[in-house]
Amino acid sequence: MVRSGPMTSAGARRMRRTLTGALGAAWLVALAGASLQAQSADLPFAIGERLEYRVRVAGLGTIGRGTMWIEGPAEVRGHDAWVLRFDMKAGRGPFKAEDRTTSWIDPERMASLRYTKTERHPLSRSSESVEMFPETGRWAEAGGDEGTSTSDAPLDELSFMYFLRTIPIDADTTLRFDRHFDTARNPTLVRVVGRERVTTEAGEYATVVLEMRVRDPRRYRGEGVIRIHLSDDDARVPVRIESRMPVVGTAVMSLSGRSPSAVDLAETRPAAPALP
Repeated sequence: MVRSGPMTSAGARRMRRTLTGALGAAWLVALAGASLQAQSADLPFAIGERLEYRVRVAGLGTIGRGTMWIEGPAEVRGHDAWVLRFDMKAGRGPFKAEDRTTSWIDPERMASLRYTKTERHPLSRSSESVEMFPETGRWAEAGGDEGTSTSDAPLDELSFMYFLRTIPIDADTTLRFDRHFDTARNPTLVRVVGRERVTTEAGEYATVVLEMRVRDPRRYRGEGVIRIHLSDDDARVPVRIESRMPVVGTAVMSLSGRSPSAVDLAETRPAAPALP
């Protein structure tokens, strides 16, 4: 799917990005919006949560590390926001990649207000800086690209992972979401595959396995399939994220550390917003 109208220079730059930077961002996917009756009473995460990951590629072993954490609160255009951050460094020898992504969200509505992303690797580098205006249903990128959103609670790649942790999960269910701020990236389909036990450096977990089909022409040349193992408990921690990518092959991020615990964060959680 492409946007109507001429492509801006900023849009053309994004289409030229190579796949190397996708290693750490394979799981940071197109976002969504759902018509569901209800979701859990409280958010399963809070300011202070920090998750660390080991990055592996089939045939190469461990090639890097990633970290995802929550800071804040911060103010964005008069709104109280949490700051979600993801940093990843991976590679071998002179061939190294780096991904730094930040998302400012309104935790009461689970809506993105601002999003930045920087990718660097030996051949090129790229960056995004997007302001989202949920009240008016529009977004604008610093490079000049802009558009409208189909949802009044838009999400970006990073905030989607946190949103995914809030949705009710039932066996044999497929959900459709249309909440990416860029309508060209919608929809995202999430299917509940089953349950598995997963062992990582951080421990052994009972998990719920989700399979997501995402639209991302920059990283998947169309559609990508990402498998995510969420801990089968109230915290819904992303324990393992697996993605098949062109050229790179199968990349896996597995949880290697987590702090503080869900119990430590319980008192700081706001109520989760109701889905439309």
